[in-house]
Parts: sequence; structure tokens; C-alpha cells
Amino acid sequence: MNLINIIKPNSTMASVLSLFGRVGLSAIFILAAINKIQYFEGNATYMASSGLPSELLPLVIAFELIGGLFILAGAFTQLTAIAFAGFSIVSALLFHFDLADQMQFLMFFKNIAMAGGFLALAASGAGKFSIDSKLEESK
Repeated sequence: MNLINIIKPNSTMASVLSLFGRVGLSAIFILAAINKIQYFEGNATYMASSGLPSELLPLVIAFELIGGLFILAGAFTQLTAIAFAGFSIVSALLFHFDLADQMQFLMFFKNIAMAGGFLALAASGAGKFSIDSKLEESK
């Protein structure tokens, strides 16, 4: 048994794991977008308190919701994953850089970890169970 490479690239298991990874990575952004819609005023105030114009909030909501759905479906995966990696890093720096506060410390590194997950997804692609795969097969 090869303990270094237990999952063969392009195998069904790799595609299933990629799908589960996409579900996990997309869920936090889809749910965050829904939360921002439900509590729009509070989120706009929080954004403004961080020095950003609250007028950006609808763009953030659209990015999180549409991008989250793209990741979930495996559509435009590499480009969307790279965009989310950048978004996660920028969000960490803008909203969670108070590393003396334990909660902000955890949130900062959660964002950095998500960026790493998105970069790994960008490198590996969406797998067989994705729109990207179906589009590639139809060529």
C-alpha cells in the first residue's frame, strides 16, 4: 500500500472528495451572503466602521452568493477559487487583523486557511462531478 498517495488523481474517490471540498468551501460564503441580506443595515454599518464604503455591500453579497454557487456547482472553478483566495486574504487583513484578540486571531487564520483551500482547489480543479467537467467533455 502506498501511504503517500492513497487517492489516485482523476479517480472517482478524488472527484467525490473534491465535491465535498467544494460543498464545504462554498457553504460559508453562501450562508454569509444570506446573512448579509437578512441583516443588511448592520452589515453596512460594520463595513463602514472598518473604513470601507457601505455601498460596496451589494457587490460583496453578489460575489459571495454567485461565487459560492459557482464553487458548489464546479463552474468556472479555477478562476472563482483564485478570486475567493484573494477575497479571503483581503477580508482577513481588513476585518480580522487584531491578533491580540483571540477571536479575531482565529478568524484571521480561518480566512488564511480558506485561502489555502481555494488555492488547492484552483490547482486541482473541480473534479468529475462538476459543470467544468461536463463542459470539458462536450468539447
